[in-house]
Amino acid sequence: MKGESKAMLTCKQASEIISQSYDRRLSWREQWNLRIHLFICDACARFARQMRFIRQAMLRFSQEQLEADEQIRLSAAAADRIKRKLGRHQNR
Repeated sequence: MKGESKAMLTCKQASEIISQSYDRRLSWREQWNLRIHLFICDACARFARQMRFIRQAMLRFSQEQLEADEQIRLSAAAADRIKRKLGRHQNR
């Protein structure tokens, strides 16, 4: 954390660190300061839970989307048949 001080994190700093925690590993000091802040601040603790929920939902959604895409993918034989039919149609 830039300009680290001994003072407790503000809510703005805490929310920034919560967001950053999904992109990078936090230092032990950031983790410690964030834990203290979340212990004291119900609003930021709620924000952290909401962020975790949203991230988990998006991960589930993306996995389900990948699985759905696999199920609707054409087989190689079907794709080849379509290409042949289109080729015949274009030659007319």
